[in-house]
Amino acid sequence: MLPNDLSLPNIDQSQWRSADVETCAAAFTKQGATHKPKILLLYGSLRQRSFSRLVVEECARLLIAMGAEVKIFNPSGLPLPDDAEASHPKVQELRDLVTWSEGQVWCSPERHGSMTGIMKAQIDWIPLSLGAVRPTQGKTLAVMQVCGGSQSFNAVNQLRVLGRWMRMLTIPNQSSVAKAFLEFDDNDRIKPSGYYNRIVDVMEELMKFTLLTRDNADFLVDRYSERVESAEELMKRVNQNAL
Repeated sequence: MLPNDLSLPNIDQSQWRSADVETCAAAFTKQGATHKPKILLLYGSLRQRSFSRLVVEECARLLIAMGAEVKIFNPSGLPLPDDAEASHPKVQELRDLVTWSEGQVWCSPERHGSMTGIMKAQIDWIPLSLGAVRPTQGKTLAVMQVCGGSQSFNAVNQLRVLGRWMRMLTIPNQSSVAKAFLEFDDNDRIKPSGYYNRIVDVMEELMKFTLLTRDNADFLVDRYSERVESAEELMKRVNQNAL
């Protein structure tokens, strides 16, 4: 049953935006960019035969075949968070790639029921803001994991939490490869299987979401609370009586 009083006395009407059909339709029917989607891939292991890296490399092949521009970040040499300055070359390389990207793939092994420290360190080096820019906000994200034993979803669940915290548009589909050591051939290529088909599904979905949202990311993540806060800060700056 609806309340009798439908008034909104606490709303700042100057910052109110109606998310109606017409507004959304106008945002999504404008002419979009035509360049290849820019996808950054991160993996979470430095082992010589890293299965998370091998999955990411296969994802790169799929994304390129689907029409994306792809870059893979090698975490080797990345310092622990807070153990170096942000000017460290590997930190700058990572941040530049994050800024460049329109979508991302995160793939971590599961270790002790969790993502690896290597995976978390990469995400921890990505700031929530660089000056006035939020480098991950509104960008698409696909999360994946490889398991040494039976299938688990601990790492992808944690990656989803981080993606939400980084204000990314995390796609619904995901991949978890059980007993990954059995899923690759002697040439380090993933074998045909249901796991492989699921990886294809995830990359296909990531491409669709990236193409559909990259031109409308600002619209999708625009927030009433932040509009109000920005307006209040502006008023403080221009209100001479407050000086």
